[in-house]
Amino acid sequence: MKKISVLDRLLLLITGLIAAYQVVAGMDGCCVVVTIYYTIAFGILVVAALLLIIFGFEALDNSIVVVALALLPLSLSSGLIYRYIPGLHIVYLTFAVAGLVLILVTRYYVGGKIATVILGIVHGVAGLVIVILPVVLSLNGTAPPLFSFVGIGGALIGVGGLLLAFLKAGKPILPKDLIYSVLPCLLLAMTIAFVVGMAAEQ
Repeated sequence: MKKISVLDRLLLLITGLIAAYQVVAGMDGCCVVVTIYYTIAFGILVVAALLLIIFGFEALDNSIVVVALALLPLSLSSGLIYRYIPGLHIVYLTFAVAGLVLILVTRYYVGGKIATVILGIVHGVAGLVIVILPVVLSLNGTAPPLFSFVGIGGALIGVGGLLLAFLKAGKPILPKDLIYSVLPCLLLAMTIAFVVGMAAEQ
């Protein structure tokens, strides 16, 4: 297991601070429901950054952390759906809750590749919503062009999720140490993209 470096901790600290800013001051123009969804997503990002700073990359081996991290894309994508496609909100919320329950069950009672596959599917659907919806809204003029940065953030979180999912499945796309080396940079870039995109949305 790669030891977390001082630079890694610094990048994670900056990530946590930016996410905390978004929770405190970055959602003034959102309705209550959307604010709740976004607060859950960025709150989890703050907690995840702190856990990695304190415990290092070993924290990613904890099932509770894996389940909690699944809430990030699910909450963020649910907020986007509620705000821009409210007619699909109940359907998507049903998927999100069912997906989270399946992740919990497979993570604690099944394990192995099945748990990884379920995690990958749920993350994948949520990630696609986060990537595609902001880009489409920016292109058709419903949202400002900079809102597409939310989609860039979604793509980055998708890359990170895939790297970790294949690593947990025992078929890493990249060497384990390299994945852990790029993870803090990915988290920081993703957070900045989300905050820039959502600032344009206000």
